[in-house]
Amino acid sequence: MASGAPRLLVFDLDGTLINSSLDLCNSVNAALESVRRPLLPNALIASYIGDGAAMLVRRALGDPGDLDALHPRDGDDLFRRTFEFFLDYYREHKLDNTHCYDGVLDALWRIRSGHPELPMAVLTNKPVVPSREICNALGLSQYFFQNYGGNSFETKKPDPTGLLQLIDEATSLLAGNRSAAPILPSDILPRDVAMIGDSDVDVLTARRCGVRSVGCRFGLAPAALAAAEPDAGVDHPSEWPEVLGL
Repeated sequence: MASGAPRLLVFDLDGTLINSSLDLCNSVNAALESVRRPLLPNALIASYIGDGAAMLVRRALGDPGDLDALHPRDGDDLFRRTFEFFLDYYREHKLDNTHCYDGVLDALWRIRSGHPELPMAVLTNKPVVPSREICNALGLSQYFFQNYGGNSFETKKPDPTGLLQLIDEATSLLAGNRSAAPILPSDILPRDVAMIGDSDVDVLTARRCGVRSVGCRFGLAPAALAAAEPDAGVDHPSEWPEVLGL
């Protein structure tokens, strides 16, 4: 990791803050059943998570898809029907089994207690409404000034748009509260930012912005994460403060 404590932390959601795998798998299989397609093993569905809901459904239907053409309006009738059922089902069942990983809330509390001025945000490829509802229900929202999802922008991670937007917003947030850190410069630079996530998607997002990446090896995609070579790695959320220099 680069030296110096970060001035902005951006967290992925699924596989980083929360374990949502079972509810996502159940929702995918319910959607497949609705269109009379074979059900899939949970382990296989879990390997499809990370590039947003549309890509998750496309992969479950056996279509590797195109990351540049995954807007819900695109694709054939089978995809549309399956995708719509998935969204409706997941909306109702997103909290059946989903929970924060052990140590997440404690680690966030430690960071916030020691650095009350430090902006933290969520950037996920999950649709923004369920992302915010889950964070509200699990007590996560209190730690974040912003929560952006996969449909908050025209593009998803690893496109850097969302991360760049959060850097701009955090800069404005700190500029409006100069009493919190009056001797620091107003602008947050890429070297001042850390992206924390569990997949290669998060590492690539960080790399495209020139920010630091922290890989969560306890998440949903440890093999892809290792191949992407994050700047640092952790096996448990309790390690976040130390590895971030906080």
